[in-house]
Amino acid sequence: MAERSVILVADDEKNIREGLAEALSLEGYRVIQAADGEAALKLVEAGDIDLVITDLRMPKLSGGELLKATASRRPGLPVIVLTGHGTIEDAVAAMRSGAFDFLTKPVNLDHLSLLVKRSLATQELARKNRELEAEVEAQRRTSSIIGTSSEMRRIFELLRRVAPTRANVLVSGESGVGKELVADAIHNLSPRREGPFIKVHCAALAESLLESELFGHEKGAFTGAAARKKGRFELADGGTLFLDEIGEINQTVQIKILRVIQERSFERVGGEGTVEVDVRIVAATNRDLKKEVDEGRFREDLYYRLNVVNIHVPPLRERRDDIPILAMSFLREFAEENGKAIEGFDAKARQAIYAHAWPGNVRELRNCMESAVVMTRGPLVTVDDLPPSIRRDAAESSMNVPAGSSIADAERIIIKETLLALGGNKSRTAEVLGIGRKTLYQKLEEYGIGSERLGAGPAP
Repeated sequence: MAERSVILVADDEKNIREGLAEALSLEGYRVIQAADGEAALKLVEAGDIDLVITDLRMPKLSGGELLKATASRRPGLPVIVLTGHGTIEDAVAAMRSGAFDFLTKPVNLDHLSLLVKRSLATQELARKNRELEAEVEAQRRTSSIIGTSSEMRRIFELLRRVAPTRANVLVSGESGVGKELVADAIHNLSPRREGPFIKVHCAALAESLLESELFGHEKGAFTGAAARKKGRFELADGGTLFLDEIGEINQTVQIKILRVIQERSFERVGGEGTVEVDVRIVAATNRDLKKEVDEGRFREDLYYRLNVVNIHVPPLRERRDDIPILAMSFLREFAEENGKAIEGFDAKARQAIYAHAWPGNVRELRNCMESAVVMTRGPLVTVDDLPPSIRRDAAESSMNVPAGSSIADAERIIIKETLLALGGNKSRTAEVLGIGRKTLYQKLEEYGIGSERLGAGPAP
Protein backbone atom coordinates (compact mmCIF):
# COMPACT_ATOMS: atom_id res chain seq x y z
CA MET A 1 0.00 0.00 0.00
CA ALA A 2 1.27 3.44 -0.87
CA GLU A 3 1.81 6.01 1.89
CA ARG A 4 -1.60 7.45 2.87
CA SER A 5 -3.29 6.43 -0.35
CA VAL A 6 -6.25 8.64 -1.24
CA ILE A 7 -9.55 6.87 -1.91
CA LEU A 8 -12.63 8.54 -3.38
CA VAL A 9 -15.96 7.06 -2.24
CA ALA A 10 -18.87 8.14 -4.44
CA ASP A 11 -22.38 7.14 -3.38
CA ASP A 12 -25.64 9.06 -3.13
CA GLU A 13 -26.67 7.13 0.00
CA LYS A 14 -25.13 9.07 2.88
CA ASN A 15 -25.09 6.23 5.42
CA ILE A 16 -23.30 3.85 3.04
CA ARG A 17 -20.87 6.53 1.86
CA GLU A 18 -19.92 7.62 5.38
CA GLY A 19 -19.77 4.02 6.65
CA LEU A 20 -17.30 3.03 3.92
CA ALA A 21 -15.28 6.19 4.53
CA GLU A 22 -15.00 5.44 8.24
CA ALA A 23 -14.01 1.79 7.69
CA LEU A 24 -11.32 2.73 5.15
CA SER A 25 -10.02 5.57 7.34
CA LEU A 26 -9.49 3.09 10.18
CA GLU A 27 -7.24 1.12 7.82
CA GLY A 28 -5.01 4.18 7.34
CA TYR A 29 -6.33 5.53 4.05
CA ARG A 30 -7.26 9.15 3.41
CA VAL A 31 -10.86 9.17 2.17
CA ILE A 32 -12.68 11.82 0.13
CA GLN A 33 -16.45 11.61 -0.37
CA ALA A 34 -18.75 12.60 -3.23
CA ALA A 35 -22.57 12.44 -3.19
CA ASP A 36 -23.02 12.18 -6.97
CA GLY A 37 -21.12 11.26 -10.12
CA GLU A 38 -20.57 14.82 -11.28
CA ALA A 39 -18.87 15.85 -8.01
CA ALA A 40 -16.83 12.64 -8.11
CA LEU A 41 -15.57 13.34 -11.63
CA LYS A 42 -14.37 16.82 -10.62
CA LEU A 43 -12.35 15.24 -7.79
CA VAL A 44 -10.91 12.65 -10.19
CA GLU A 45 -9.87 15.41 -12.59
CA ALA A 46 -8.13 17.26 -9.74
CA GLY A 47 -5.61 14.41 -9.77
CA ASP A 48 -5.01 13.60 -6.09
CA ILE A 49 -6.85 10.24 -6.13
CA ASP A 50 -5.34 6.72 -5.98
CA LEU A 51 -8.57 4.67 -6.10
CA VAL A 52 -12.26 5.26 -6.85
CA ILE A 53 -15.06 3.28 -5.18
CA THR A 54 -18.36 4.23 -6.81
CA ASP A 55 -22.00 3.26 -6.67
CA LEU A 56 -23.38 2.23 -10.05
CA ARG A 57 -26.66 4.16 -9.72
CA MET A 58 -26.15 7.86 -8.88
CA PRO A 59 -27.76 11.16 -9.89
CA LYS A 60 -26.26 13.62 -12.39
CA LEU A 61 -23.64 11.10 -13.59
CA SER A 62 -24.02 7.36 -13.16
CA GLY A 63 -21.26 5.10 -11.86
CA GLY A 64 -20.92 3.60 -15.34
CA GLU A 65 -20.46 7.05 -16.88
CA LEU A 66 -18.00 7.99 -14.14
CA LEU A 67 -16.08 4.79 -14.84
CA LYS A 68 -15.78 5.56 -18.56
CA ALA A 69 -14.81 9.19 -17.93
CA THR A 70 -12.17 8.11 -15.40
CA ALA A 71 -10.69 5.59 -17.83
CA SER A 72 -10.46 8.33 -20.45
CA ARG A 73 -9.06 11.12 -18.27
CA ARG A 74 -7.01 9.17 -15.73
CA PRO A 75 -5.88 5.96 -17.49
CA GLY A 76 -4.70 3.36 -15.00
CA LEU A 77 -6.66 4.77 -12.03
CA PRO A 78 -8.41 1.71 -10.52
CA VAL A 79 -12.20 1.82 -10.01
CA ILE A 80 -14.24 -0.57 -7.85
CA VAL A 81 -17.96 -0.51 -8.66
CA LEU A 82 -20.66 -1.08 -5.98
CA THR A 83 -24.35 -1.57 -6.61
CA GLY A 84 -27.48 -2.76 -4.87
CA HIS A 85 -28.91 -3.84 -8.19
CA GLY A 86 -26.11 -6.14 -9.27
CA THR A 87 -26.61 -8.43 -12.20
CA ILE A 88 -24.21 -10.41 -14.32
CA GLU A 89 -24.87 -7.93 -17.14
CA ASP A 90 -23.92 -5.01 -14.89
CA ALA A 91 -20.72 -6.78 -13.82
CA VAL A 92 -19.71 -7.62 -17.39
CA ALA A 93 -20.42 -4.07 -18.58
CA ALA A 94 -18.40 -2.56 -15.70
CA MET A 95 -15.41 -4.86 -16.26
CA ARG A 96 -15.46 -4.16 -20.02
CA SER A 97 -15.40 -0.45 -19.26
CA GLY A 98 -12.26 -0.91 -17.18
CA ALA A 99 -13.47 -1.54 -13.62
CA PHE A 100 -10.91 -3.23 -11.38
CA ASP A 101 -13.68 -5.26 -9.73
CA PHE A 102 -17.41 -5.33 -8.95
CA LEU A 103 -19.18 -5.78 -5.58
CA THR A 104 -22.86 -5.90 -4.61
CA LYS A 105 -24.43 -4.28 -1.58
CA PRO A 106 -24.48 -4.90 1.32
CA VAL A 107 -20.72 -4.68 1.06
CA ASN A 108 -18.56 -7.28 2.77
CA LEU A 109 -15.93 -5.00 4.36
CA ASP A 110 -13.30 -7.74 4.59
CA HIS A 111 -13.69 -8.49 0.89
CA LEU A 112 -13.62 -4.80 0.05
CA SER A 113 -10.44 -4.36 2.12
CA LEU A 114 -8.69 -7.10 0.14
CA LEU A 115 -9.84 -5.59 -3.16
CA VAL A 116 -8.58 -2.15 -2.11
CA LYS A 117 -5.15 -3.53 -1.17
CA ARG A 118 -4.96 -5.53 -4.40
CA SER A 119 -6.01 -2.62 -6.62
CA LEU A 120 -3.53 -0.20 -4.99
CA ALA A 121 -0.73 -2.78 -5.27
CA THR A 122 -1.57 -3.24 -8.96
CA GLN A 123 -1.52 0.52 -9.50
CA GLU A 124 1.80 0.84 -7.66
CA LEU A 125 3.29 -1.93 -9.79
CA ALA A 126 2.08 -0.18 -12.95
CA ARG A 127 3.59 3.10 -11.69
CA LYS A 128 6.97 1.45 -11.08
CA ASN A 129 6.89 -0.13 -14.53
CA ARG A 130 6.09 3.26 -16.08
CA GLU A 131 8.94 4.88 -14.16
CA LEU A 132 11.33 2.20 -15.40
CA GLU A 133 10.08 2.76 -18.95
CA ALA A 134 10.70 6.51 -18.64
CA GLU A 135 14.16 5.96 -17.17
CA VAL A 136 15.07 3.50 -19.92
CA GLU A 137 13.93 5.98 -22.58
CA ALA A 138 15.84 8.87 -21.00
CA GLN A 139 19.07 6.85 -20.87
CA ARG A 140 18.68 5.53 -24.41
CA ARG A 141 18.55 9.09 -25.73
CA THR A 142 22.09 9.73 -24.48
CA SER A 143 23.85 6.36 -24.58
CA SER A 144 23.47 2.71 -25.46
CA ILE A 145 24.61 1.89 -21.91
CA ILE A 146 21.90 1.67 -19.26
CA GLY A 147 22.37 1.76 -15.49
CA THR A 148 21.60 3.79 -12.40
CA SER A 149 23.93 2.18 -9.84
CA SER A 150 26.84 4.06 -8.28
CA GLU A 151 29.20 1.82 -10.25
CA MET A 152 27.60 2.80 -13.56
CA ARG A 153 27.50 6.47 -12.62
CA ARG A 154 31.27 6.23 -12.11
CA ILE A 155 31.64 4.70 -15.58
CA PHE A 156 29.47 7.42 -17.14
CA GLU A 157 31.69 10.05 -15.54
CA LEU A 158 34.81 8.32 -16.92
CA LEU A 159 33.25 8.19 -20.37
CA ARG A 160 32.50 11.92 -20.31
CA ARG A 161 36.15 12.64 -19.43
CA VAL A 162 37.84 10.12 -21.71
CA ALA A 163 35.72 10.14 -24.87
CA PRO A 164 36.75 13.63 -26.13
CA THR A 165 40.47 12.75 -25.92
CA ARG A 166 42.76 10.68 -28.17
CA ALA A 167 43.76 8.33 -25.34
CA ASN A 168 43.61 4.58 -25.90
CA VAL A 169 41.28 2.79 -23.48
CA LEU A 170 41.36 -0.71 -22.01
CA VAL A 171 37.93 -1.99 -20.96
CA SER A 172 38.06 -4.89 -18.53
CA GLY A 173 35.41 -7.12 -17.01
CA GLU A 174 33.83 -10.56 -17.07
CA SER A 175 32.22 -11.94 -20.22
CA GLY A 176 28.76 -10.56 -20.81
CA VAL A 177 29.06 -7.33 -18.79
CA GLY A 178 28.76 -5.02 -21.81
CA LYS A 179 32.34 -4.07 -22.67
CA GLU A 180 31.45 -3.59 -26.34
CA LEU A 181 28.76 -1.08 -25.36
CA VAL A 182 31.39 0.92 -23.46
CA ALA A 183 33.59 0.98 -26.58
CA ASP A 184 30.59 2.04 -28.65
CA ALA A 185 29.84 4.89 -26.20
CA ILE A 186 33.46 6.10 -26.28
CA HIS A 187 33.28 6.35 -30.06
CA ASN A 188 29.84 8.00 -30.16
CA LEU A 189 30.79 10.59 -27.53
CA SER A 190 34.11 11.43 -29.19
CA PRO A 191 35.04 13.88 -31.97
CA ARG A 192 35.52 10.75 -34.14
CA ARG A 193 31.80 9.91 -34.05
CA GLU A 194 31.40 10.69 -37.76
CA GLY A 195 34.29 8.35 -38.59
CA PRO A 196 34.19 4.55 -38.81
CA PHE A 197 33.80 2.29 -35.76
CA ILE A 198 35.45 -1.02 -36.66
CA LYS A 199 35.20 -4.11 -34.44
CA VAL A 200 37.56 -7.09 -34.32
CA HIS A 201 36.69 -10.09 -32.15
CA CYS A 202 40.23 -11.41 -31.72
CA ALA A 203 39.22 -14.70 -30.08
CA ALA A 204 36.98 -15.60 -33.04
CA LEU A 205 39.80 -15.46 -35.61
CA ALA A 206 42.43 -18.12 -36.20
CA GLU A 207 46.00 -16.92 -35.62
CA SER A 208 46.78 -17.46 -39.31
CA LEU A 209 43.98 -15.06 -40.30
CA LEU A 210 44.28 -12.43 -37.58
CA GLU A 211 47.29 -10.63 -39.04
CA SER A 212 45.63 -10.35 -42.47
CA GLU A 213 42.36 -9.18 -40.88
CA LEU A 214 44.11 -6.45 -38.91
CA PHE A 215 46.63 -5.19 -41.47
CA GLY A 216 45.25 -6.38 -44.80
CA HIS A 217 47.21 -8.12 -47.56
CA GLU A 218 48.46 -7.64 -51.09
CA LYS A 219 47.39 -9.76 -54.01
CA GLY A 220 49.34 -13.04 -54.04
CA ALA A 221 50.62 -12.59 -50.47
CA PHE A 222 49.50 -16.14 -49.71
CA THR A 223 47.44 -18.90 -51.25
CA GLY A 224 43.94 -17.61 -51.81
CA ALA A 225 44.90 -13.91 -51.77
CA ALA A 226 43.36 -13.18 -55.16
CA ALA A 227 43.18 -9.41 -54.63
CA ARG A 228 44.42 -6.65 -52.37
CA LYS A 229 42.41 -6.41 -49.15
CA LYS A 230 42.32 -3.58 -46.65
CA GLY A 231 42.73 -4.55 -43.01
CA ARG A 232 40.73 -3.33 -40.03
CA PHE A 233 43.33 -0.69 -39.09
CA GLU A 234 43.07 0.83 -42.55
CA LEU A 235 39.27 0.66 -42.52
CA ALA A 236 39.22 2.43 -39.12
CA ASP A 237 41.32 5.37 -40.34
CA GLY A 238 39.88 8.57 -38.85
CA GLY A 239 37.74 6.61 -36.42
CA THR A 240 37.93 4.00 -33.66
CA LEU A 241 39.15 0.39 -33.72
CA PHE A 242 37.68 -1.92 -31.08
CA LEU A 243 39.87 -4.95 -30.33
CA ASP A 244 37.71 -7.31 -28.31
CA GLU A 245 39.43 -10.02 -26.22
CA ILE A 246 42.86 -8.52 -26.89
CA GLY A 247 44.40 -11.01 -24.47
CA GLU A 248 43.89 -13.82 -27.00
CA ILE A 249 46.37 -12.57 -29.65
CA ASN A 250 49.86 -14.02 -30.04
CA GLN A 251 53.04 -12.04 -29.44
CA THR A 252 53.88 -11.70 -33.15
CA VAL A 253 50.68 -9.74 -33.70
CA GLN A 254 51.21 -7.90 -30.40
CA ILE A 255 54.50 -6.50 -31.75
CA LYS A 256 52.82 -5.28 -34.93
CA ILE A 257 49.97 -3.60 -33.02
CA LEU A 258 52.56 -1.90 -30.81
CA ARG A 259 54.28 -0.51 -33.90
CA VAL A 260 51.01 0.89 -35.28
CA ILE A 261 50.36 2.65 -31.97
CA GLN A 262 53.89 4.09 -31.85
CA GLU A 263 54.39 5.01 -35.51
CA ARG A 264 50.80 5.26 -36.79
CA SER A 265 51.79 3.19 -39.82
CA PHE A 266 52.15 -0.44 -40.96
CA GLU A 267 52.66 -2.64 -44.03
CA ARG A 268 50.04 -4.98 -45.42
CA VAL A 269 50.89 -8.69 -45.40
CA GLY A 270 53.05 -9.33 -48.47
CA GLY A 271 53.44 -5.61 -49.13
CA GLU A 272 56.33 -3.16 -49.00
CA GLY A 273 54.56 0.20 -48.99
CA THR A 274 53.80 1.92 -45.71
CA VAL A 275 50.19 2.71 -44.87
CA GLU A 276 49.67 5.63 -42.50
CA VAL A 277 46.57 5.70 -40.29
CA ASP A 278 44.98 7.82 -37.59
CA VAL A 279 43.19 5.33 -35.36
CA ARG A 280 42.09 5.39 -31.75
CA ILE A 281 42.20 1.97 -30.10
CA VAL A 282 39.72 0.71 -27.53
CA ALA A 283 40.65 -2.78 -26.37
CA ALA A 284 38.68 -5.14 -24.14
CA THR A 285 39.55 -8.24 -22.15
CA ASN A 286 38.03 -10.62 -19.63
CA ARG A 287 41.52 -11.67 -18.57
CA ASP A 288 43.78 -10.12 -15.95
CA LEU A 289 46.24 -8.61 -18.44
CA LYS A 290 48.65 -7.51 -15.71
CA LYS A 291 48.90 -11.13 -14.63
CA GLU A 292 49.37 -12.15 -18.27
CA VAL A 293 52.27 -9.66 -18.47
CA ASP A 294 53.82 -11.00 -15.26
CA GLU A 295 53.63 -14.54 -16.62
CA GLY A 296 55.16 -13.55 -19.98
CA ARG A 297 52.13 -14.11 -22.18
CA PHE A 298 51.42 -10.46 -22.98
CA ARG A 299 53.94 -7.75 -23.84
CA GLU A 300 54.39 -5.21 -21.08
CA ASP A 301 55.05 -2.33 -23.49
CA LEU A 302 51.82 -3.03 -25.40
CA TYR A 303 49.89 -3.37 -22.15
CA TYR A 304 50.84 0.14 -21.05
CA ARG A 305 50.16 1.55 -24.52
CA LEU A 306 46.65 0.13 -24.46
CA ASN A 307 45.97 0.79 -20.79
CA VAL A 308 46.30 4.58 -20.88
CA VAL A 309 42.84 4.70 -19.29
CA ASN A 310 41.24 1.66 -17.74
CA ILE A 311 37.47 1.30 -17.46
CA HIS A 312 36.44 -1.72 -15.40
CA VAL A 313 32.84 -2.87 -15.83
CA PRO A 314 31.76 -4.78 -12.70
CA PRO A 315 29.64 -7.92 -12.97
CA LEU A 316 25.88 -7.58 -12.62
CA ARG A 317 25.89 -9.20 -9.17
CA GLU A 318 27.95 -6.24 -7.91
CA ARG A 319 25.58 -3.61 -9.32
CA ARG A 320 22.18 -5.10 -8.56
CA ASP A 321 20.46 -1.71 -8.73
CA ASP A 322 20.89 -1.89 -12.51
CA ILE A 323 18.93 -5.15 -12.83
CA PRO A 324 15.37 -3.68 -12.91
CA ILE A 325 16.11 -1.00 -15.50
CA LEU A 326 18.10 -3.41 -17.70
CA ALA A 327 15.35 -6.01 -17.48
CA MET A 328 12.72 -3.45 -18.48
CA SER A 329 14.85 -2.23 -21.38
CA PHE A 330 15.30 -5.74 -22.77
CA LEU A 331 11.63 -6.55 -22.12
CA ARG A 332 10.53 -3.54 -24.16
CA GLU A 333 12.98 -4.37 -26.96
CA PHE A 334 11.76 -7.95 -27.37
CA ALA A 335 8.08 -7.07 -26.85
CA GLU A 336 8.31 -4.63 -29.77
CA GLU A 337 10.22 -7.17 -31.84
CA ASN A 338 7.56 -9.83 -31.22
CA GLY A 339 4.54 -7.52 -31.49
CA LYS A 340 3.42 -8.09 -27.90
CA ALA A 341 1.86 -5.55 -25.51
CA ILE A 342 3.72 -6.28 -22.27
CA GLU A 343 3.63 -3.66 -19.52
CA GLY A 344 6.24 -5.07 -17.16
CA PHE A 345 6.64 -7.64 -14.37
CA ASP A 346 4.41 -8.78 -11.54
CA ALA A 347 5.79 -8.53 -8.00
CA LYS A 348 7.03 -12.14 -7.75
CA ALA A 349 8.79 -11.98 -11.12
CA ARG A 350 10.48 -8.70 -10.14
CA GLN A 351 11.73 -10.28 -6.92
CA ALA A 352 13.00 -13.40 -8.71
CA ILE A 353 14.84 -11.34 -11.34
CA TYR A 354 16.43 -9.13 -8.70
CA ALA A 355 17.48 -12.05 -6.48
CA HIS A 356 19.13 -14.17 -9.22
CA ALA A 357 22.96 -14.21 -9.24
CA TRP A 358 23.26 -13.67 -13.05
CA PRO A 359 26.56 -15.51 -13.60
CA GLY A 360 26.25 -14.72 -17.32
CA ASN A 361 25.86 -11.02 -16.51
CA VAL A 362 23.95 -8.66 -18.83
CA ARG A 363 24.05 -11.17 -21.69
CA GLU A 364 22.24 -13.75 -19.54
CA LEU A 365 19.67 -11.19 -18.42
CA ARG A 366 19.02 -10.19 -22.03
CA ASN A 367 18.51 -13.82 -23.07
CA CYS A 368 16.21 -14.34 -20.08
CA MET A 369 14.03 -11.40 -21.10
CA GLU A 370 13.79 -12.67 -24.68
CA SER A 371 12.63 -16.03 -23.35
CA ALA A 372 10.11 -14.37 -21.00
CA VAL A 373 8.59 -12.34 -23.83
CA VAL A 374 8.14 -15.48 -25.90
CA MET A 375 6.51 -17.37 -23.00
CA THR A 376 4.24 -14.72 -21.46
CA ARG A 377 0.58 -14.59 -22.47
CA GLY A 378 -0.59 -11.57 -20.49
CA PRO A 379 0.36 -7.94 -19.95
CA LEU A 380 2.75 -8.80 -17.09
CA VAL A 381 5.63 -11.28 -16.96
CA THR A 382 5.14 -13.80 -14.15
CA VAL A 383 7.58 -16.16 -12.43
CA ASP A 384 6.22 -19.01 -14.55
CA ASP A 385 7.32 -17.14 -17.70
CA LEU A 386 10.97 -17.06 -16.57
CA PRO A 387 13.59 -19.72 -17.42
CA PRO A 388 13.85 -22.76 -15.10
CA SER A 389 17.05 -21.55 -13.40
CA ILE A 390 15.37 -18.30 -12.33
CA ARG A 391 12.24 -20.12 -11.15
CA ARG A 392 14.40 -22.58 -9.22
CA ASP A 393 16.29 -19.79 -7.48
CA ALA A 394 12.99 -18.09 -6.63
CA ALA A 395 11.65 -21.32 -5.12
CA GLU A 396 14.83 -21.92 -3.14
CA SER A 397 14.72 -18.39 -1.76
CA SER A 398 11.19 -18.88 -0.36
CA MET A 399 10.77 -18.41 3.40
CA ASN A 400 9.08 -20.52 6.05
CA VAL A 401 6.40 -18.96 8.26
CA PRO A 402 5.44 -21.52 10.94
CA ALA A 403 1.77 -22.45 11.16
CA GLY A 404 0.08 -20.68 14.06
CA SER A 405 2.26 -17.58 13.78
CA SER A 406 0.59 -14.28 14.59
CA ILE A 407 0.17 -11.70 11.85
CA ALA A 408 2.90 -9.60 13.50
CA ASP A 409 5.32 -12.56 13.67
CA ALA A 410 4.65 -13.45 10.03
CA GLU A 411 5.22 -9.83 8.99
CA ARG A 412 8.49 -9.69 10.94
CA ILE A 413 9.74 -12.91 9.29
CA ILE A 414 8.79 -11.72 5.79
CA ILE A 415 10.45 -8.33 6.23
CA LYS A 416 13.62 -9.74 7.79
CA GLU A 417 14.05 -12.54 5.23
CA THR A 418 13.38 -10.24 2.28
CA LEU A 419 15.87 -7.68 3.59
CA LEU A 420 18.42 -10.46 4.08
CA ALA A 421 17.84 -11.85 0.57
CA LEU A 422 18.39 -8.39 -0.91
CA GLY A 423 21.65 -7.81 0.94
CA GLY A 424 20.25 -5.22 3.35
CA ASN A 425 19.06 -2.90 0.52
CA LYS A 426 16.09 -1.13 2.10
CA SER A 427 14.96 0.63 -1.06
CA ARG A 428 14.68 -2.67 -2.94
CA THR A 429 13.09 -4.38 0.08
CA ALA A 430 10.35 -1.74 0.22
CA GLU A 431 9.83 -2.08 -3.54
CA VAL A 432 9.61 -5.88 -3.46
CA LEU A 433 7.21 -5.84 -0.47
CA GLY A 434 5.05 -3.18 -2.12
CA ILE A 435 5.32 -0.68 0.75
CA GLY A 436 6.84 2.77 1.09
CA ARG A 437 10.30 3.31 2.55
CA LYS A 438 8.82 5.24 5.48
CA THR A 439 6.58 2.29 6.33
CA LEU A 440 9.52 -0.09 6.06
CA TYR A 441 11.64 2.01 8.43
CA GLN A 442 8.78 2.07 10.92
CA LYS A 443 8.43 -1.72 10.72
CA LEU A 444 12.19 -2.26 11.11
CA GLU A 445 12.18 -0.11 14.23
CA GLU A 446 9.02 -1.78 15.56
CA TYR A 447 10.45 -5.29 15.13
CA GLY A 448 14.02 -4.36 16.12
CA ILE A 449 15.47 -5.39 12.76
CA GLY A 450 18.75 -3.70 11.80
CA SER A 451 21.45 -4.25 9.18
CA GLU A 452 23.85 -5.27 11.95
CA ARG A 453 21.57 -8.25 12.63
CA LEU A 454 21.66 -9.25 8.98
CA GLY A 455 25.43 -9.42 8.58
CA ALA A 456 25.28 -6.57 6.09
CA GLY A 457 26.78 -3.14 5.90
CA PRO A 458 24.74 0.04 6.07
CA ALA A 459 21.82 -0.11 3.64
CA PRO A 460 20.63 2.83 1.63
